[in-house]
Amino acid sequence: MDFNLSSEHKMVQRMVRDFAQKEVAPVIKEWDRKQDMAPFVLPRMAELGILGVCIPVRYGGQGMDYITLGLVCEELEAIDSTLRVVMSVHMGLCCLGIFQLGTEEQKHEHLIPLARGEKIGAYGLTEPGVGSDPANISSTARLERDEYIINGEKMWISLATKAHTVLWFARTAPKGEIPHEGITAFILDTSLAGVTRGDIHGKLGVRAGSTGWINCQDVRLPMGNRLGEEGEGFKIAMSCLDNGRYTVGSGAVGLIRACIEASVSYANERHAFGRPISRFQLIQQKIAKMAQSYEAARLLNLQAGWMKNQGLRNTKETSLAKWFATDASFAAASEAIQVHGAYGYSDEYDVERFLRNARGGIIYEGSSEIQTLIQAGYALGLRDDSPLRCELPGYDPDDWQTGA
Repeated sequence: MDFNLSSEHKMVQRMVRDFAQKEVAPVIKEWDRKQDMAPFVLPRMAELGILGVCIPVRYGGQGMDYITLGLVCEELEAIDSTLRVVMSVHMGLCCLGIFQLGTEEQKHEHLIPLARGEKIGAYGLTEPGVGSDPANISSTARLERDEYIINGEKMWISLATKAHTVLWFARTAPKGEIPHEGITAFILDTSLAGVTRGDIHGKLGVRAGSTGWINCQDVRLPMGNRLGEEGEGFKIAMSCLDNGRYTVGSGAVGLIRACIEASVSYANERHAFGRPISRFQLIQQKIAKMAQSYEAARLLNLQAGWMKNQGLRNTKETSLAKWFATDASFAAASEAIQVHGAYGYSDEYDVERFLRNARGGIIYEGSSEIQTLIQAGYALGLRDDSPLRCELPGYDPDDWQTGA
């Protein structure tokens, strides 16, 4: 086992850290209060190559590995979760889905502009009445000659009003005894006639990001925009979630680290009873617990990234990493507020925003309750991963870093 990061890993880590700390951190409170995304964020992430970090060069990306993707997510969420959410939906759920299951024609038409950041991607699975039970989606796709007619509405879609391309999941066959067998995946162009969308405001956290709804009313989509085979959509959706959960877990590692750094800084500056509060054992206990959680969460996510690099199925590992890290990040943010006392309860300090953002991580892309059931299934021998027609490609630097 080699726990060292490569020089390339460290280079990207420094670049993303500099961007987040120098360009986003100074203005993030302002945009969080506005409940809007800073307009420079997506263009700047595209300019830096972040939006295509782990896509092969021949498809418009930077040709880095999946561990690099995890490190990027850690650095982004150490400043604000909204930055990491961009990577979760654009890269984890959308780009990697097309990379894994798309045809060469689809990769050249859709993946290249996404990886270059010329277009933004999103993921349309959740519906107004369907969250943790995606097999029961009601959106439909009806084939007429050489086009699919798409109808339905998706809710709680990150980047809904920013995205140009959405992986859209719809029912192409009536619900049967096994509901998920009638679901198909599509690459939806949001500029098509019949697509409407809007933002959701009043969220507890992730306020400086775009979250919204997308509605399709008799949208005509060419057959060439179907991703995978008809009826394969549920497996595609779940495979995409393996990638999305990896980014969420990696981001949560960064949030824990941010809580540690904020708590250590405040505890060394704040005095009570004639000495810094960092000298009090109960304060030390809180920070020690954060440090323990950080190391454990970091290793779980690095393991998942390593497995992705090897081309190994990692549903179990990404689920466990996401579950542990997001629960730990919420606990760390709560304790960070306690360290800050009354100041932590106001948005004068970042820890208040950390807590609000961390709460979302234990809900989206599979709640902690869903991850508990997944892990119980593995532990009890009740769960066995179904084989995929196309696995996510493992990392091959000789292949990924060439433009051929």
